[in-house]
Amino acid sequence: MAEKISWNCALFVAVMLVLSSCESSTSDFITVQMKQENNIFNKQKVCDEIYVVREGETLQTISEKCGDPYIVEENPHIHDPDDVFPGLVIKINPFIDRS
Repeated sequence: MAEKISWNCALFVAVMLVLSSCESSTSDFITVQMKQENNIFNKQKVCDEIYVVREGETLQTISEKCGDPYIVEENPHIHDPDDVFPGLVIKINPFIDRS
């Protein structure tokens, strides 16, 4: 009798281990899928209209990231394009054919 109970307990533990590994695989798949969907959404709208410069950014990197090649022309408070600092607030207009 004790031997049957031991085998049943071992079988129960084995089934629980298999089920828990399947559950984590499913949740990992869902997590990866959600991250991919968020990346697609983020690529559609990279920058807000009002952008705050972060440490290490230049107007060139912001222009490439946000798709606005006319940052200096649209922000008259930027007198020197090389003098960009963290916390500087700039206006971003994603590129629209201006011809």
